Amino acid sequence: MRRLFLTIIVTGSLLFLMPFFAHSDQDGVVRFATLPKRSPGHPEGIAADEKRNIYVATFDFAAQNIIHIFGRNGRLQDSIPLPTSPNFVVPLGLAFDTAGNLYVADFFNGDVLKFVPPFNSSSIPAATFDVCGGVPAGCGLNAITFDAGGDLYVSDSFGGNIFMIDLSSGTSSLFFADERLKPAPPPHGFPPFGANGLAFNANGSALFIANTADDRILKLNLMGGSPTTLETFAESINGADGILFDEKGRLWVAANQADEVVALNANGRIVERRGSFEGVGRDGAPRGLLFPASIVLSHGSIFVTNTALVLTPAAGDEPEEDVTTFTVSRIPIGGVRH
Repeated sequence: MRRLFLTIIVTGSLLFLMPFFAHSDQDGVVRFATLPKRSPGHPEGIAADEKRNIYVATFDFAAQNIIHIFGRNGRLQDSIPLPTSPNFVVPLGLAFDTAGNLYVADFFNGDVLKFVPPFNSSSIPAATFDVCGGVPAGCGLNAITFDAGGDLYVSDSFGGNIFMIDLSSGTSSLFFADERLKPAPPPHGFPPFGANGLAFNANGSALFIANTADDRILKLNLMGGSPTTLETFAESINGADGILFDEKGRLWVAANQADEVVALNANGRIVERRGSFEGVGRDGAPRGLLFPASIVLSHGSIFVTNTALVLTPAAGDEPEEDVTTFTVSRIPIGGVRH
């Protein structure tokens, strides 16, 4: 009888705890890191260095933004305060070059900033590349990627442009422009960002571009590194945002309005879905994914920023309004450890 009583107690306890275990590892999604309470919220840009540190930038127009550096265990290692003069730096895309320098796309000022290691609270930009020409109307820099030759590419979400920076000379130029890279006119396009995530395929024959407002992934074919034709690769990905290729050739997409990440095969068909939104916990953090914006692959896992950005003006109609604790999620996908 005593053994039976203990069995009932243990079994009941496990059943009681099952929902908590489910939320902590929902569909393979686990919380990797939590932003400090003193920090601005809305983590957006993300990058990973060779030491498996994860760099996460906050996205705020009214406070000094910060790039937080988390170790492989998810603990905060250091933070880089971003410049506030002459204007607030509003970071979106983050990416490392092969030398270990960190590049930051400044959405508001139309620049790309370069930071050199070591990275800490005293870090300041080592160089600033003017891309948009002094904050012209209709320019908003977003995602960053590199080609095999080390040139940097950055998307312009409002102008429908892809710019290239030749880092050896420090000069920027328009690489490609197309109406299909602009956000769809309201009220159809939502969120109101056009060209967003960027990723080259393995052989460099195409540059893939997410159009967030159109829910599309576009494929820009290249010949000898120069653009030729633009075609639709995939459609109906709700809020297509950050993108990356894994070692199997699958294109992973952060669908910020579907609260999930999806993998596309070579034909643009969804072959895997990971994540969903499971509500806001008692600590004010999203369970699962909430407005996943940017993704990076590191050592067999995809790391995702839960941006939890409120985009509609009416109060009380978005779960993002309930978020007070901002997080980064990890999704193990296996495979080669980069």
